[in-house]
Amino acid sequence: MAQTEMRMTAAMRPNLGMDFPDPDVIFVDGTYYMISTTMHFLPGGQILRSGDLLHWEHAAYVFDTLDGTDAQKLRNGKYIYGKGMWAASLRYHKGTFYVVFVCNDTQKTYLFRSEKIEGPWRKSEIEGFYHDCSLLFDDDDRIYVVYGNRSIYLTELNAELTGPKEGGLSRLLLKDSDETRLGFEGSHFYKINGRYYLFFIHSRKDRWRRVEACFSSDSLEGEFEGGDIFDDDMGFRDSGIAQGGIVQGVGGNWYAVMFQDSGAVGRLPVVVPVTFENRRPVFGIDGKAPKTLSLPISEKFPEGYEYAPLSSSDDFRYGFPWGTKKEDTSDPETFQRKYGTFGLSSVWQCNHEPDLNLLYRDEKTGTLWITTDILSLNINHCKNTMTQRMRYPGSAAEVTLDYSHLKDGDKMGLCAFQGDYAWVGVERRADRFFEVMVAHTSTEGIWDLSPVPGDIIEERELSPSSEKALRVRMEVDFSSEKDQASCLTKKGDSWESIGKPHKLCFRLDHFTGVRFGLFVYSTKETGGKGGFSRFDFE
Repeated sequence: MAQTEMRMTAAMRPNLGMDFPDPDVIFVDGTYYMISTTMHFLPGGQILRSGDLLHWEHAAYVFDTLDGTDAQKLRNGKYIYGKGMWAASLRYHKGTFYVVFVCNDTQKTYLFRSEKIEGPWRKSEIEGFYHDCSLLFDDDDRIYVVYGNRSIYLTELNAELTGPKEGGLSRLLLKDSDETRLGFEGSHFYKINGRYYLFFIHSRKDRWRRVEACFSSDSLEGEFEGGDIFDDDMGFRDSGIAQGGIVQGVGGNWYAVMFQDSGAVGRLPVVVPVTFENRRPVFGIDGKAPKTLSLPISEKFPEGYEYAPLSSSDDFRYGFPWGTKKEDTSDPETFQRKYGTFGLSSVWQCNHEPDLNLLYRDEKTGTLWITTDILSLNINHCKNTMTQRMRYPGSAAEVTLDYSHLKDGDKMGLCAFQGDYAWVGVERRADRFFEVMVAHTSTEGIWDLSPVPGDIIEERELSPSSEKALRVRMEVDFSSEKDQASCLTKKGDSWESIGKPHKLCFRLDHFTGVRFGLFVYSTKETGGKGGFSRFDFE
């Protein structure tokens, strides 16, 4: 694809400024496509599209649901926080897109394929469990998967991609020492100009800091040689940049798209130029990731092209009634891309598999209603929490709460959705309603989801004669490592703080960046519901 212009962009760290970890990137017919880990959020397997690697928009969700287990549905006290879909491999081969990943809750390897990035995607399974896998279609039509943690394996797959090929190549490629805090992981596997390249995330031996490693060989039967090739944090928190795919794009240039741990906001993608010297990949410029970079734009994206935002305001008025199916629209592909979250705008993802019988969008009033059918301890355990990613260096959101149909013990509101969460909203106690700010800082292990309710930091009783509607706001500041959320409620034409700033933290119980969430849950009896309207994102 010919390059048509050069775009200069500033403040490269971070690219996107949103939580898109473990990226894998391909370039097909003038368009970059990127997939990343979506874990417990559904729809899952989100794919973005771009013409320059810097600006991205939603292209597709690969799957609405997976296996519908109790844990995936938040039933019977089970959940998949910190599990779900990890580190997908995205490939395009002979007219078909392929996505392969494992789920750490089901211990299965899933394969999805489609002739169009928008889908429909066909689901199957590959026998075996291939952690952080990467797929390679070789020149001779043989197919391989590389995977593992610390010990890295290669397995040849059969032509049907249902499991290992009988009598096929299967071997241990590398084994890391036990001295490093993080052994080789996050495989990305390529064949470039006849040579095989393996890229991994790794860590330094002297302290915890992510680095990128590469090993290569002229033969899959031969020895893979290499080591750490890139170690830079761009002056940010001693937080290294690593793990991601490399791609040859517009103008034949090579780039790596990797992530950087960035505190509570999550793991943010960073673009790093790649060159090859004596068949050895060289990342960055003078060993560093540049903060500014000139990148060519694909001619598939005309001058002035406006990318659809990845998080945005929503009035919940779409011009069609709740329950409309894509098959019933004049342009099913556009409908699926724009409203691919079970009929909601594609900027939303649910905390687990939703129960659509408990959701309703009132087209006339622009209200999203969520009804409860289980009792919950806190926001982590309630169904149908609708979420959007936040942006670095800060984000704010506000929404109007209709609490007229809450039952005794019900709670609803706007939350900073993470293990160390905070929320602002309404709680009903008997016939009294309170506006509250609730926060929680976990004392559990970093992998363990806290089972206890949050603490009420401040509460104020609402007037019994009020119209049962409250506008709430949350402001989140990630700058200067603050990582804190502040809550407000609206009084007349002005905002009034409630509670106090709450420290957010990236924990492995969720293993995702903090998001805004709309939630309702019951603590005493089920069947209450809450309405959300005029969601504004800044």
